[in-house]
Amino acid sequence: MTTTEQGPVITASERKGALIGVLLALFLAALDQTIVSTATPMIIKDLAFPTNWITWLTISYLVTGTALLPIWGKLSDLYGRRPMLLWGLGIFVLASIFCGLSQTPMQLVIFRALQGVGSAAIFANAFAVVGDLFEPRERPKYQGLFGAMFGISSVIGPWIGGLLTDFVSWHWVFLVNIPVGGVAMWFIYKRMPLLRHTTGQHIDFYGAALLLLSVIPLLMALSLAPVSYAWNSVEILLMFGVTILSSFVFIRHELKDGGAILDLDLFKDRAFSLTAMASFTLGAVFLGSIVFIPLYMVNVLGVSATSSGATLTPLTLGLVFGNVVSGQLVSRFGSYKPVIIPSLVVLMLSYLWLALTLDADQTQLSVIIKLVVLGMALGPTIPLYTQMMINTVPRTKMGVASATATFVRQMGSSMGLAFIGTVFSAHLALGFATQIEPQIPAQFRVAMASDMSAADAQSHTKSQAASFDFDLLKLSIQEQVTEPAAQAQAMAQVDKIQRSFRVLWADATRQIFWFGFFIIMIGLVITVFIPEVPMGPAQKKAPKEKTA
Repeated sequence: MTTTEQGPVITASERKGALIGVLLALFLAALDQTIVSTATPMIIKDLAFPTNWITWLTISYLVTGTALLPIWGKLSDLYGRRPMLLWGLGIFVLASIFCGLSQTPMQLVIFRALQGVGSAAIFANAFAVVGDLFEPRERPKYQGLFGAMFGISSVIGPWIGGLLTDFVSWHWVFLVNIPVGGVAMWFIYKRMPLLRHTTGQHIDFYGAALLLLSVIPLLMALSLAPVSYAWNSVEILLMFGVTILSSFVFIRHELKDGGAILDLDLFKDRAFSLTAMASFTLGAVFLGSIVFIPLYMVNVLGVSATSSGATLTPLTLGLVFGNVVSGQLVSRFGSYKPVIIPSLVVLMLSYLWLALTLDADQTQLSVIIKLVVLGMALGPTIPLYTQMMINTVPRTKMGVASATATFVRQMGSSMGLAFIGTVFSAHLALGFATQIEPQIPAQFRVAMASDMSAADAQSHTKSQAASFDFDLLKLSIQEQVTEPAAQAQAMAQVDKIQRSFRVLWADATRQIFWFGFFIIMIGLVITVFIPEVPMGPAQKKAPKEKTA
């Protein structure tokens, strides 16, 4: 970094090196949100995971990775982006080593939570770095790259996890972070300037503790209900109670504290608050397609687990295209809304298309075409709202603004996924009880009872509707019905039941996209009323570096 009479100026080589380092860090943090999913069965087998501990592999990472976002954002404003990113990456890589070496379920869950601590530092600072390195009109172009990296790593995580688990070991799902994290840390340490904008303020430890008490119980409740506990259970109601009480005390404290962890004064700006509302709303639909489309492909269209994961590749390509192109267009137009509003309209129509047509008779090609359109429309929503929030605040609060933008989006995703999962499970369970189960002859239900409970435990789900094993039903028929004609007739009945099951599953999946359609409509209305966020004045250019 060079210095002029007007102050420090960031050079082109520093920008390039910092970008590479932060993009690699963001790739790792987003990747580890999903990479463990395909390694989970082998982890469970090797470490003898108790059934009620399985969800904690994801919950522990999600809770710490979301709850600590505002705290890391505040620290980066006080002490600089570079040291906070290096601390975050160091914690993340160290936790990855411990995860890979874990010998018990307790160890792995604890170290996954520690990984989440490091990932929060990365998410809180990654998008703020773009605001520090580039002038406002250039930011959307590079923000698109960051959004594309986030989308790619989230979607390909299960695929990479499956490859490493099948061909190497589940331990390498975590250990693979070491070389990539090391390269990222080198670029950040060697190339990134300090990027600190605030000095002399204190750290609000009391506010940080209240924030954790507000967020952690809420995220745990949303993650554990309704699979582990019913919504009206004492455990879930107690978590909601702690969240409400702590949130009330937290808001009162933050309004009075000058060095607040989550600067609530930012929400007094109409553009900032409306953009946060829109980001939260649209965050509720982001994970729906990624989580449920592969399940639809396996249970309705009958493709393999590997092929179902590959189905998300078109969504990824569309997502990357939408991220990059939207950033270029915003930079060219000098305005966000002419890009983001048409994107939301297309996104809403793509969800409507899926809600109307996603049935048991779809071809894999038709689903792929729909996912490409969905991805192209979904892509701009990841980076543009974040950059709009950052552009409304002074440079001294970019870290807090970036962390808040990521925080509200991930809270929206967590709450939306919990609601979607509840609606989906309820629809599937009701349909199974009223439409599928009555078609199964009573003698086969009785014969399968003990085997089915074991199968459910092995697949780690408490929903018989979601894990019903038709191969087990056919095996039961073969064992009990020996007369060829009767056996053929029974098998034909199973095929009919299986067809009804696929129809039911497709119908439950369509409910998800109907929900998404109306949520996107709300997000679109909010976005229309957001005041146009100015690009701001151009920053001073760095002098050209002399070459020998």
